[in-house]
Amino acid sequence: MKIKVGFGFDIHRLEKGRTLYLGGVEIPHPAGLVGRSDGDALIHALVDALLGAAGEGDIGQMFPVDDSRYFGIRSTRLLEDVMQRLIKKGVRIINLDSVIVAEAPRMAPYINKMKAALCPILGVAEDDLGIKAKTHEKMGDIGRGRAIACWAVVLVQIKKSGKG
Repeated sequence: MKIKVGFGFDIHRLEKGRTLYLGGVEIPHPAGLVGRSDGDALIHALVDALLGAAGEGDIGQMFPVDDSRYFGIRSTRLLEDVMQRLIKKGVRIINLDSVIVAEAPRMAPYINKMKAALCPILGVAEDDLGIKAKTHEKMGDIGRGRAIACWAVVLVQIKKSGKG
């Protein structure tokens, strides 16, 4: 078995009148994240971390922005596709940790809902997925409520193939 770490990051700007999705959960807020998909920056960071750990590139390579199949798609679907690919490759998640950085809305009331939405897709127990929330102390676009950023790290175990 091989143990590997993956790291992911994503940031999206907020736009009034859009639905806000984070961690697979719809969160009441006057603005939502702008993206080709639903803009769920937490899932996008998790996807990049997972793909990186498996040596599979990044979210933009797997789901190109010019491919109309992904326009408006829920990011939970993208995560499901990634997990199917990684399971076939013999990847098993040991644990994940993540940080959401947003001035508003407050994330604490939604973290358990995010875990409930994500853990079945990821195939992990809720205590194997960390989700923390921080503000940006009113600094920059995040601090002014114009964007939300997310970081994620994952530890995986990969069944060794016959190579190397």
